[in-house]
Amino acid sequence: MSEPTAPTPDASELQEPRLIAEPGLAARVATVTEPVLLGMGFRLVRIKISGEAGCTVQIMAERPDGSLTIDDCEAISKALSPVMDIADPIDRAYRLEISSPGIDRPLVRRSDFVRATGHLAKIEMRIAHLGRKRFRGTIRGVEGQAARLHRDDTAAGEDAEVLLAIEDIGEARLVLTDALIEEALRKGKAAERAARQLADADADEPAPPAKTLRRSRVAPRNTKQHRLAAAARAAGDDQEGD
Repeated sequence: MSEPTAPTPDASELQEPRLIAEPGLAARVATVTEPVLLGMGFRLVRIKISGEAGCTVQIMAERPDGSLTIDDCEAISKALSPVMDIADPIDRAYRLEISSPGIDRPLVRRSDFVRATGHLAKIEMRIAHLGRKRFRGTIRGVEGQAARLHRDDTAAGEDAEVLLAIEDIGEARLVLTDALIEEALRKGKAAERAARQLADADADEPAPPAKTLRRSRVAPRNTKQHRLAAAARAAGDDQEGD
């Protein structure tokens, strides 16, 4: 299987830090895996450790454009397995799982909230805001390092607009809606068109000219002239012998 290829990502996009990160054991796994992912051109989204199948370590990753193919997952798994074995951040047997963020993805970077503008999200604060930790509403945009949310769960007398510091958020995730699915389908079709155009452009490129093998022309040795010369040499040899 060929190694996955993609355009080299912009360094600033690749290096953008996560403002929402996991604590404890998952943080130790992130410390081990994130440098490997960055070296391969991927960004870490989230680490989740669960008791499924004994112990499952789920590493969610993506390219800076949000994509991740099956070939990418296989390449990441192949690269991370020996690193995890050597670093040994988990003291028991586990199953390594590589996955993409999905449509109803977690939001962990400032750019995630920017791209999610106009979509419905659920947010749970690590540090309470105005006396509450859970919010649900439409993301209106990003102001500095804070996300503006138009709440759809307000009680009477409450302001529907809130500004939440992203680094104070414990978890944020998009809610699966028709609009979100439609946008994902549009992006998928656009990516397919771009891939076809790239393939067509490669096919249209003229092939490099074939190298011509130059052969030196050697005069034939069995012409009448050669035969007469050979006969004359033979006659001369006979005369010398007499």
